[in-house]
Amino acid sequence: MDHYRPNFFSGSYLDRRAEAREQRDWLSSARADPGTRYLLGRGSTQLLHLQGEPAIAFLTHDSPLVRRAAEAQLLLLGWFRGERVVLIDLPPDDNVQLPPGTGFEELRPLAPRLGDEDAALLAYARGLSLWRARQRHCGVCGSPTVPIRAGHVLLCTNPACAAEFFPRLDPAIIVLVSDGARALLGRQASWPPRRYSTIAGFVEPGESLEDAVVREVLEETGVAVSNVRYHSSQPWPFPSSIMLGFFASAAAGSPVQVSGELEDARWFTREQVTSGEALAPPTQSISWHLIETWLKGAV
Repeated sequence: MDHYRPNFFSGSYLDRRAEAREQRDWLSSARADPGTRYLLGRGSTQLLHLQGEPAIAFLTHDSPLVRRAAEAQLLLLGWFRGERVVLIDLPPDDNVQLPPGTGFEELRPLAPRLGDEDAALLAYARGLSLWRARQRHCGVCGSPTVPIRAGHVLLCTNPACAAEFFPRLDPAIIVLVSDGARALLGRQASWPPRRYSTIAGFVEPGESLEDAVVREVLEETGVAVSNVRYHSSQPWPFPSSIMLGFFASAAAGSPVQVSGELEDARWFTREQVTSGEALAPPTQSISWHLIETWLKGAV
């Protein structure tokens, strides 16, 4: 089984150096370093070069956009290709004068055209920005929060509360079920014609990942599965998921009964998938990685 090839949005693209977040002077050190690069985000979008193939439009310390940035808007991401990178997190309604040939763009539609490392860094930045936007107030007492630890923790400003909030992830399982010769794939009504994918769903409180696999497949398709085994994972910042990929087995000839969010689910042979009868998901998705592994007979 192919365990070791990183999924899209993941891999060793970044040296996070989490210990640097604890340094009180992290921001002055970053601003004093002419090699620091700044990634500009606004809401869920980031600044990209749009002439030719898209790429991150990094800013340098002498950019007016960097000089005007408030401390609360700055987050230390880590070291990317050997250079310190700081995210400038602007609110969605902030209108700024942008460098020529650049623009704020959403990650998801452009991801297939981005380099693997650029896409992974943007996914990381997007996840942090969305978390900050949704945690502007304390979930305990309702007071405003302020960033600490280089932007990776939000602190309640009420001294009597002082709750700390960390970036959250929503775990979701995604599973390729096989009965030996066939794979169980489903589709949602909003997808392009013939598009099918593996079965997925969120993990519930008090539930193991394996239990979630069994429950989700049964709920969505009526198929009972066993022999659940882990394959790999993928960050999925749309908005804040971590996709946990599995394989599972079902009895040959298991009938399918669709319910829940699926418009259709059925069994497909390898020949049906490779011929295009079932249109596979984009190659950047963990779903495709699971399907590809099964097509190669490596399950």
